[in-house]
Amino acid sequence: MLIFRIENCVYQQSFPRCKQFSIITNYINTEMKESTMKRGRPIGSDIRQNVIEILQHMKRGNGYGIYKVYREIFPKITLRVIYYHLKKGVFLHEFAVEKVEKEKGDYSWGGEAEKIYYVLGKNAKPKGDSRVKEFYEKK
Repeated sequence: MLIFRIENCVYQQSFPRCKQFSIITNYINTEMKESTMKRGRPIGSDIRQNVIEILQHMKRGNGYGIYKVYREIFPKITLRVIYYHLKKGVFLHEFAVEKVEKEKGDYSWGGEAEKIYYVLGKNAKPKGDSRVKEFYEKK
């Protein structure tokens, strides 16, 4: 309907004076520009938001500790996905590295393990997920 009216004005060659054209132009300039989406993928992630909710209650935690809690509350994911989102979250300042500990032991990959402890960063926005709250109230 809108396109037909614009075409009507253009074919009549009176589009600067056409009322429909000016109304449509104003609508496009105000409403359509504000409601259009940005290009590319959105920055947010449900998994990363869930990790933020967990860290809000844990205060600090390492990747494996967060993973164990995550699997008890939310649908199952891999440890690799948790590490990916922790790294991405540090880049986006949703998480911050509190400390890095080297733990000696007899591991399959060598004699030392590195534990990175994370806390919430300045851009973290916890929403207060009820599932996480219930999990920590039960403990």
